[in-house]
Amino acid sequence: MAQTPHEYFKVLHTRKRESRVYKKHQLIGLEIAEALHDRTHKSLYMKLAKEGSPEKLLALAKEVAERKNIKKKGAYFMACLTRTKKTARQRGNG
Repeated sequence: MAQTPHEYFKVLHTRKRESRVYKKHQLIGLEIAEALHDRTHKSLYMKLAKEGSPEKLLALAKEVAERKNIKKKGAYFMACLTRTKKTARQRGNG
């Protein structure tokens, strides 16, 4: 049985919302976004996972996610990440 154009567009619309993962950094980025409840910035987390250490990022995200008193976990994660990178740079130079 053939679909009407309206039904076909409905199927395309629902399929568009599903995430497709092709690379490891994309999966890690989505896992970080889910852990932090911040799906709007999933592409940022994918980029960070691609450029840095995905395992360390995921561990940091899970640590942040476990904290109950933080309202904006994504912002807190980025602050922790910035602080970690700054500390690493200072250790390398000093």
